[in-house]
Amino acid sequence: MDNKRNLWSRVWPPALVLGILVACWQAAVSFALVKDWMIPSPAEVVKAAFASNVWPRLMEHTGATLGLTAIGFAGGTAAGFVLAALLHLLPGVRRGIYPLLILSQNVPIVILGPIMTMLFGYGLLPKALLVMLVCFFPVCIAMLGGLTGTDESLRNYMRMIGSGKWTLFWRLELPSALQSLFSGLKIAASYSVLSATFAEMLSPKMGLGGYMVLSTRGYMPERAFASAILIIMISLALFGLIALVERAVIRWRPGKGEAGRHAGS
Repeated sequence: MDNKRNLWSRVWPPALVLGILVACWQAAVSFALVKDWMIPSPAEVVKAAFASNVWPRLMEHTGATLGLTAIGFAGGTAAGFVLAALLHLLPGVRRGIYPLLILSQNVPIVILGPIMTMLFGYGLLPKALLVMLVCFFPVCIAMLGGLTGTDESLRNYMRMIGSGKWTLFWRLELPSALQSLFSGLKIAASYSVLSATFAEMLSPKMGLGGYMVLSTRGYMPERAFASAILIIMISLALFGLIALVERAVIRWRPGKGEAGRHAGS
């Protein structure tokens, strides 16, 4: 009962704000405060999305976006995890690569997209690589921060009982870094959908990003808005899925008082 009450207390404030925003949007269009051919009303968006000639196509494009997101997220997450582990276990390599890793984030995604298209064409490969690159950084940095932030006293204790570098990594450092890893995964989950949508816009054939471009060019804003809403729903669903996995994997985390005592000691 308490869990349901806590869940409801977390859900209703954003749900209320969202409902107010949608009502204001509907009122603005209904009272001609904005032109409906530029911004359709929520009712028109829902009506257009569920039309018999639109819904099947929306689902087809949604499937393409989900596939691209899954490939890019999985590849970027795996690469980020492996590189973070290598940089942690090999300090010399870390000193050489870490500054370049930070520097690489100064390259905007709007520049990377056309470069990937020039190098690899308009197929799935450049789009997947773009999503991987975007997901790679938050996972790598979060994981590396969690590994290096392991309690030094526990590290020293395990060394005293004869634990080597690999035992330290698997038995202590990796479990200690899980919370940081999941923080990076949740950021990467949101970025993956955004980058997949952008990649699809570069070659608007399949996917919700491409469908948005084609709908805009065809002066069908209600279809473009329906695509945008589906993109947001996918992003939220992926974020929520990662959060559920985190709760299942990480059974215990220090409370505020306990964390404060550790910090002060």
